[in-house]
Amino acid sequence: MAIREILTVPDPVLKQVSTPVEGGVTDELRALMDDMLETMYDAPGIGLAAIQIGVPKRIIVMDLSHSEEKRAPKYFVNPEILETVEETTPYEEGCLSIPDVFDEVDRPVKCLIRYLDYDGNQVEEWAEGLYAVCIQHEMDHLEGTLFIDHLSRLKRQRAVEKVKKAKRLASKTKAA
Repeated sequence: MAIREILTVPDPVLKQVSTPVEGGVTDELRALMDDMLETMYDAPGIGLAAIQIGVPKRIIVMDLSHSEEKRAPKYFVNPEILETVEETTPYEEGCLSIPDVFDEVDRPVKCLIRYLDYDGNQVEEWAEGLYAVCIQHEMDHLEGTLFIDHLSRLKRQRAVEKVKKAKRLASKTKAA
């Protein structure tokens, strides 16, 4: 397993639409998902889409557990949202590709999802609460959408500028 670099805004790769995985879940794909999970834990975060490490494939990893001792990773290959409920709720979201930026996004409180798991089995289940928020957030990445795209233009611009400024400061610190 290896920790990969997480792309940050305004990297244009993050706006790409990810392509479906062909041929099912292979050992090579499992190795990629293992790398993604290690990268996510290292960041630290609770979800990561493959596009965030520069791989434009429809793959997501997630772990909503709050304990290192009892990790509960989930793997999603070719995930789809089949249905959502009308009721929405605001949730303060953040993103590993937009470090240190948080804002509220309204999302459906429940959604029916279908995906292939780590072993290639098809799973269909309802996601609720934080699970629903996180899967919708990560699936947005697969469509080239970031959570800040749900915000006003001004908030989106401020978020990107904040990340750019932090990058400039970090590169100056490394150079010194």
